[in-house]
Amino acid sequence: MAEKIIEIKKGDKLFPEALKTVVPEVKQIYCIGNPGLLDTKMAAVAGSRKCSEYGKKTAMAIGSALGRAGITVVSGMAKGIDNFGHQGVLRSGGNAVAVLGCGVDVCYPADNRKLYERLADEGLILSEYPPGTRPMPYMFPQRNRIIAGLSEAVCIVEAGTGSGALITAELAADMGKPVYAVPGNITSPWSLGTNRLIADGAMPLVVVEDLVRELGGVSVAEEGSRNDLSETERKVLQVLEQHGEVTLEFLCRNLSVNPVDMNGIIMILEMKGYVAVNFGKIFIAKF
Repeated sequence: MAEKIIEIKKGDKLFPEALKTVVPEVKQIYCIGNPGLLDTKMAAVAGSRKCSEYGKKTAMAIGSALGRAGITVVSGMAKGIDNFGHQGVLRSGGNAVAVLGCGVDVCYPADNRKLYERLADEGLILSEYPPGTRPMPYMFPQRNRIIAGLSEAVCIVEAGTGSGALITAELAADMGKPVYAVPGNITSPWSLGTNRLIADGAMPLVVVEDLVRELGGVSVAEEGSRNDLSETERKVLQVLEQHGEVTLEFLCRNLSVNPVDMNGIIMILEMKGYVAVNFGKIFIAKF
């Protein structure tokens, strides 16, 4: 694992231009890993620590798509959505940056040790706090301004009404940056915050390619024939291949899946670029 800590002060050549106007002022950052990633195009993938299976899969799909398009994923290395967004981009061979709310040499949460070590080796870990600083509650909202500052766009996947990810979204909006939110089940506590963001003007992310295009990236299909699909997702595509375009009701009836779950499956497949939905009809978009 890369262990060397690099200190970059405001005014140094490596200090990111995007952080020079962040308020409160960022005077220095400490880094482990590849500081060259500070000069890449970044997008934040963030959300609640507690998340659903839908949120997990969606965060991984978004991270993977961004990575394949050459866009660095920045997040807070927290449990839940942050973790899965980083896993997705690393799985695609893309770049990841983690901004910590503690010293850069402190792995928090401790359960993320494997991810921390991989980010140190393959990506970049940074913090404004001196090495050895233990995490304190006030540090996490503070670090969110750095995540928003580094990002050219922010995508909130799942977030409850009290999620810190909503702070990142608000900060990004105040900086004039596009904020995306993934629509979720209106009965899910993990989607109350994201659905509220959409109601308040955030752009709903229904197709991940919209975010890629926003950032000027080029969508690249994942290698391997449908290796990123679950068994149920494969079955849905098999039905579509047999029948062309179908309705949600048709899929539910043929696969014995309830409409709420099927809606989630279709949204994931749409995020991954496999299906498209138009006027209530679902059809194959990628082979």
